[in-house]
Amino acid sequence: MSFQIPKNAPTFGNPQQRQLEDRLWASSGVTARSRGGPGGGAGGSAGVLGDVQDRVGGFLNPNRASLPMYKDKPYAYAPSGRARPVYRRKRVLGLITLVVLGLLWYTGAFADHHAAAVGKFNQWGWLTADSKAKGAKADWDKRRKLVVDAMELSWDAYERYAWGYDEFHPVTKSGRHMAPKGLGWIIIDSLDTLMLMNLTSRLTHAREWLSTSLTWDQDQDVNTFETTIRMLGGLLSAHYLSTEFPNLAPITDDDPNMPGEDLYLEKAKDLADRLMAAFDSPSGIPYASVNLAQFKGIISHDDLGASSTAETTTLQLEFKYLAKLTGEKDFWDKAEKVMELVDNNGVKDGLVPIYIYATTGEFRGENIRLGSRGDSYYEYLIKQYLQTNKQEVVYQDMWREALQGVRKHLVTYTEPSHFTIIGERQSGLDGDLTPKMDHLVCFMPGTIALAATGGLTEQEARKLPTWSKQDEADMQLARELMQTCWGMYKYMATGLAAEITYFHIADPPLPESAPHQAPVDFDPSPAAEWRKDFDVKPQDSHNLQRPETVESLFYMWRITGDMRYRDWGWEMFKSFMNYTAVEEGGGFSSLNNANVVPPVLRDNMESFWLAETLKYFYLLFSPDDLLPLDKVVLNTEAHPLPRFDMGKLFKTGWERKPRDKEGKLVTQPKTE
Repeated sequence: MSFQIPKNAPTFGNPQQRQLEDRLWASSGVTARSRGGPGGGAGGSAGVLGDVQDRVGGFLNPNRASLPMYKDKPYAYAPSGRARPVYRRKRVLGLITLVVLGLLWYTGAFADHHAAAVGKFNQWGWLTADSKAKGAKADWDKRRKLVVDAMELSWDAYERYAWGYDEFHPVTKSGRHMAPKGLGWIIIDSLDTLMLMNLTSRLTHAREWLSTSLTWDQDQDVNTFETTIRMLGGLLSAHYLSTEFPNLAPITDDDPNMPGEDLYLEKAKDLADRLMAAFDSPSGIPYASVNLAQFKGIISHDDLGASSTAETTTLQLEFKYLAKLTGEKDFWDKAEKVMELVDNNGVKDGLVPIYIYATTGEFRGENIRLGSRGDSYYEYLIKQYLQTNKQEVVYQDMWREALQGVRKHLVTYTEPSHFTIIGERQSGLDGDLTPKMDHLVCFMPGTIALAATGGLTEQEARKLPTWSKQDEADMQLARELMQTCWGMYKYMATGLAAEITYFHIADPPLPESAPHQAPVDFDPSPAAEWRKDFDVKPQDSHNLQRPETVESLFYMWRITGDMRYRDWGWEMFKSFMNYTAVEEGGGFSSLNNANVVPPVLRDNMESFWLAETLKYFYLLFSPDDLLPLDKVVLNTEAHPLPRFDMGKLFKTGWERKPRDKEGKLVTQPKTE
């Protein structure tokens, strides 16, 4: 999904974070609570997190009797001793020493810092115990249940410390509204995850908040794209799952003919009516923001008034499904018109600049990338084609043209190990290739595989008469990019990828057709040859709990059946559990620097941690019949929506203009 520049820059010396990390705390500080039935405990009661904490913590360290899980993170802290000042003083001195050593470590003073991190990582019994099972059949049901435990821990922390707030800061145990009365940012984004994990009592509490507290009638400017994919998408997905799969977290109130039957759809329709004001621009390209109470579109305050291209073209799945549900064709027509306007610019080889003016419908600048502001344009091309059961072939054509453009202009190989990367052309297609990948780009392996197979398994898709050599080549590209994205995790000391990774490449860059063969495995040695290919700059080393890599692992596992993708996902999940957990029932936090151990917590839990990252882990470890990929599409916030036939009311309301072999528009001669 596209994402704006984080509001908070990394700070490695935050005194509040440091104080909380240095502080000792009693093992009996969190009172256990009971969970009500198979769906989990009721929200908001006193003494949350004890049961979940014990279950997850018990897994992390089976020998632990009473301490919450974060005591077993590899912080190398001594046991708690609040009543013994002498130990506190010793600990402070030890921590000062640790900080100094950490700074030396971070700046590279110790050449084997990665080896030290790996050594520290492997000291903990739960990791060692898991590695002993190598070669044995993994218990994926147990692993899936541990993801549920992590979801419960995350949700219960939010429920206790920041209920109803749009932001949750787990270290300081606080929340913040994005609007005067709140937008339900975390609650709505999490609805379908609660359903899929069958967390009934927590879902009931969320529905109560929606019914009694949520209102869109607020004098508040909101981002059109983010509100659509998270709030509108979350409500529509909740409606879909609650009606088509009523046994998932069953609630009587949303049954047919009950008072709450249409709660999700009513809230979605009210929101969409307000968001439609974004399309009331001179060109039809949506404005970047909307004032909810005023039903008014607002031009971007940044980027010289231009909207983000990805943001304007990542609204269609949601508005088209809402049109199908309500029969209101205007939702469909306004969203689809955007695709025609973008395509009418006639870009070369299907690759679009990352900014577009809502006033004129023309692109601003020539920056081409598949990271932020560009990514989900390409994602929604193929997903629109699949959403309407392959009836809108224009979107498949646009996807295929763009993917060929990616191969021609953006794909190259690293040195010395020849990993496959997708770079950027920041000065246009005739400019230099920048060997940089946002973590966001890692949506591509899964999306390429989804496009090649249509959501079938690779084995099934190969039997179709439509299977081609190009599909075979696309699957190979997906595999190679998946390997690179996993390498972005293996490169970091915590095993969690940086926000941005740079790579070393040849000058000039090797073309996509060049021979290449990356290593199959990642040698853990700090002097391993493959590590020379990667480079993470200090300002890019933060980890925001992003989902794109586990998203692609999920698709690659479902489509190829290759067990290594599941295994990689499990390793990634363990790293999140080991390095992002927050003490005293705080749940999990993003990191300021994922390349030091112990990491400094960022004091923010992104809503997509619940909506996407944990959901994709759950689906990755689940049987394949849960949300089959040939029956649903997941929006860019991982909200599942159904595939459907357009019927008589809806149609593709436009055709592509003639263009040359590079994709540029050609002028048709006038007829007499």
